[in-house]
Formats: sequence, C-alpha cells, structure tokens
Amino acid sequence: MDGIELTLFNHRIQTVCDEMGAVLMRTALSPNIKDRLDFSCAVFDARGELTAQAAHIPVHLGSMAYAMADIVNHRDWHDGDMVILNDPYLGGTHLPDVTVISPVFADGQLCAFVANRAHHADIGASSPGSMPLATRLDEEGVVISPTLLMEKGQLLEGSFGDILDRLRNPQLGRADFSAQISANLTGRIRLLSLVESMQVKHFTSGLQALNDYAESLAHAGLQEIPDGRYHFTDVMDDDGMGNAAIPIEVTLTVTGDTITVDFTGTGEQVAGNINCPLSVAAAAVYYVFYCLMPPQTPACAGSFRPVSIHAPARSLLNARHPAAVAAGNAETSSRVVDVILGALAPALPDQIPAASHGSMNNIAMGGADWDYYETLGGGMGAGAAGGGLDAVQTHMTNTLNTPIEILEKYYPLRITRYAIRNDSAGRGQRCGGEGVIREFEFLQPASVSLLTERRYRSPWGLAGGGAGGCGKNLVNGKPLPAKTTITTDTGDRLTVMTAGGGGWGKYSHKQ
Repeated sequence: MDGIELTLFNHRIQTVCDEMGAVLMRTALSPNIKDRLDFSCAVFDARGELTAQAAHIPVHLGSMAYAMADIVNHRDWHDGDMVILNDPYLGGTHLPDVTVISPVFADGQLCAFVANRAHHADIGASSPGSMPLATRLDEEGVVISPTLLMEKGQLLEGSFGDILDRLRNPQLGRADFSAQISANLTGRIRLLSLVESMQVKHFTSGLQALNDYAESLAHAGLQEIPDGRYHFTDVMDDDGMGNAAIPIEVTLTVTGDTITVDFTGTGEQVAGNINCPLSVAAAAVYYVFYCLMPPQTPACAGSFRPVSIHAPARSLLNARHPAAVAAGNAETSSRVVDVILGALAPALPDQIPAASHGSMNNIAMGGADWDYYETLGGGMGAGAAGGGLDAVQTHMTNTLNTPIEILEKYYPLRITRYAIRNDSAGRGQRCGGEGVIREFEFLQPASVSLLTERRYRSPWGLAGGGAGGCGKNLVNGKPLPAKTTITTDTGDRLTVMTAGGGGWGKYSHKQ
C-alpha cells in the first residue's frame, strides 16, 4: 500500500470500532454504558496485536493491547466463537470491566479479532455498585476466567446463566451482556466485509504495514526526548485499609528512540484494592508516550514497540492473585500517569503539563434492587501552552457524568448541587482547571462506597506553578475518608468535591 491507501485502510478499520461502539451504546440498558459511555471497542490481528481502536477509554484499550496476545494464543478458535472474561490476572483490568472477544474468519482462515470491554455497575459484589473496599479479588464480585460464551454461533446458555445467577440484578446484566454480544457481531460482519473486499493476504499484509508505519512514527516522536535517565516519585493517598502514602517510583531511561520504564522502588502490593495488574500500569505508560507521538500515528501495537516496561513482582503495579484491584484500574492508573509526566517534565519542559486532579472519584451506591456507579471529573493541569480545563475527566478515562435527568428518573436520588468548584485550581502563569462539586440527596436508604484520591496530597504544579486544591468527601457536611463505605438514610446528602489541577509557571499579582 502507498501512503494514501494505508491511511484509508487505517480509517476503515477504525470505523469498524466506531460502529461497534455505537451499537453497544444504543442497545445497552444501564446508564453506565449508554449514558456515561464507560466502554471501549478495538480490532486485533490474528496474533492478538492491537490493530485499531476507537477513541474510547485509554485504560481499557491500553490494557487490552498489553494482554490480548496471551488470551488469544492459548486456545483453539472456531468461526462463531465468542469468549467472555474479566479476571484481572488473565487479561482483564478489574471485575466490573467485562471483555467479550470474537474471532473473524475469512476463507477458513483466522485473520483478526474484534473485542469490546464495558463497565458493569453490577458484577455481583456484596456492596451495590460493585466497587467495594475489599482485600481479596473474590470479594469484588464474579471472577470470569476466559470462558466460551458462544460456540460456533450458538449461545451457551449454561455458561451465560452461571454468570447471570451470581449478579444482584440478572435481568439488567443479561441486557448489557447482550449489547456487548451485538457489538461484536456487528464488528465481525463489518470487518469480514473489509477482508473479503481486499482478500485475506492483502488484509494481513496491510495490518503488518500499518503496525510498521506506527512504529516508525513512534520512533520519530520519541527521539525528540533528550537521552538520559529521569526519575520521579509520587504517592497514593491510602488504600482504605490503614496504609498511607504508598509510593510509586519510576526511572525512565531514554536511549535514542527507545525508552525503558522501570518502576523499581514502588511500594509492595497492599491490603486494599488499589493494586494493579501489570496490564493496567502498562496502559498508563502507553497513554503518556502515545500523546508525545505525531498526531497521525495509528493507535496500534506498533506504536508501543519502542517502550519496554518493568515493575517488580508483588509490587503495587504488578500485583499477584488474589490481591484486590478494583481501584487500581481507576485510581492507581491515574497516579502512574502523574509519575511518568513528572519524570518527563525536566526533559520536555514546554510540553509536559502539571498534575491534573488525579482521581476518577469513584462513587458506587445502591439498595436492594438498584446499583449505581459513576466517576467525576476535576481540574486539568496547566502547561506552557495554556491553562487547564475545568470540570473534565483527564488522562485514563473520558467517560461522562450521568445526566441529572437520567439519574433522577431511574434511581431514588436527587442532585441538589452540580457546580464548578471555584478556587480549587493551582495558580500560576497558566492556572490549573477547577474541580467539580456534585451533591446527592438520598430518597431512600442506601449503601455508598467511595474510592477517591488526591484528598490528602495535592496535584503538583510545574515551573513554579501552585498545587491544585485537594478534594473533599462529605456526608451531611461532615468529612469522610478518601476511601470508605457508609450507609445513608432518607434525606442524607453526599457531597463530593474533586481536586483542582496544578498551575504552570510563577504566579504574578499583575495577572
């Protein structure tokens, strides 16, 4: 393929991912998927290497890219098969993120895979919302090792039923899983049409060319980082189980156009659920370096080849079974981004921003017959090119907040306040973004779990810029810990105030 043909080929595959996402969004029933858009879709080659992805959730897609080869190369595949999984130690991220994988055959040959990953507010945890404070993986919900969901085009009701029977709300679960199945069926049809229009050998050679092109662009972008060793340490607030100020330490070694990322010095895995499987840490690393590549770089496996990653076994970023990991995917991945950016700041002072709010601000709640989950945005870190945005999701997620009208229609909740959190941004020549205030009033008793960060240690500024303000959690005006589970009564109010972004450059009163 020449350059124009390769670009068109890349966009055609990306369009398959986009259409899968549209089907998933429009056929799911839970607000978490259809309104918050907490899902991702991707295409992989026959070896499990990432080929294309839609602009969905970075932590989903980077972790799939890291782990997919191990999943697909350890089983025999047949046309019409579909595999479901969520086990973080076998290719997943955390239990609410359920992945569905389908092979694509043409002329009897396995030529690709389509996959989607969606966050389920109910994955069978003992507490509503399935984001509990936990110390073991099996306390966080149903653990699904790679399991056949469809075999040669036939749904395996026994396997499907075994999963559904362990959920709090099986009917809603069936609907959302069915939406994921539909997304893959659509992706398979569209990708097969593309393969047949090109013939298998040309499709396969196109995938190889696409990855080689991405690798060349990645090398070109990364060689702009000056050679050297760059070091940075940041900490997690706590794990909710009594361990505080848990370090994440990184050393970047830049040699020409290749980079080694070494997390030696990071704290050991902890009792609470902020641990990560290595695939989640890798997703955060890939995200940062992909941001430094030319904008036309295809989002495929080739773009990750110049970066190698090491994290000590049984550390916070390379945890071992049965460590709990629910918040690692959301909170710890955000801090990994911070430490990589902090390490790169001296090397690329005009490109690296200050720390953003640094938390997905997880809120899980529910009662006997309902489960609700959402994440909240905050302040973006400022950089040399401009100030940070207010009230946005940053880095490892780009989900939306549930619209107030939807939330109040389906759940016994009322939003009494939703506002920009003024004066939470870090000052500087370029000011950071402001955080968010969201206040829930409970219309019936509920159980609530909060998994939040940047409540005790502020998002840092750069180049003399000030730190962003720490976040706060309150119930009826009284402070709550960063990570906690509480029971609320009718009329109680939960207020979540998210952190602001760090500022960039020294602040002048003349501003």
